[in-house]
Amino acid sequence: MIGRLRGTVAAMGAEGTLLDVGGVGFEVAMPPRALADLPAVGEPVVVYTHLHLREDGMSLFGFATAEERDLFRLLLGANGVGPRLALAILGTLRPAELRRAVVTADADTLTMVPGVGKRTAQRLILDLRARFEMPDLLEIPGAGSLAEVRGALEGLGYQPAEIRQALEGLAADGEVEGLLRAALQRLGKR
Repeated sequence: MIGRLRGTVAAMGAEGTLLDVGGVGFEVAMPPRALADLPAVGEPVVVYTHLHLREDGMSLFGFATAEERDLFRLLLGANGVGPRLALAILGTLRPAELRRAVVTADADTLTMVPGVGKRTAQRLILDLRARFEMPDLLEIPGAGSLAEVRGALEGLGYQPAEIRQALEGLAADGEVEGLLRAALQRLGKR
């Protein structure tokens, strides 16, 4: 398995890059955020990779950090998730956002990913929740608070899209009462 490449950026594309490693060019598909963070052509770079083998060929996927690569591998283990969908998920959500969405069962956040509908989001939550090495929800800052506020807003009859907009950008480490008050004020302005 090819786990990491150290070389120079030979070319850049919309979906990946060509890395020159000791005279060999490796085509590496990457999430847009990781592509944007790459240095200019001709500059040295280290990319953490996952080699995906299929019957019809091999594909190399690259990431800026080992954490993203490992998360990509976890996503591939989920039912119905292939490399392209896993890449889209990591291209849309940062690792901390993905973990928080799964742990707090926030299907609405997962549906922001192109190609992920409500059913797929719920399936991802079920599959990934056990795979994340998080013995307690409270270990993620604000995970419990945001989940409580989300539940309260759902109980008041707000729609998922409204709730997502109301919670967007709120400090995840706040107290439930303060977060709920701020969310309700945002909803009241609409």
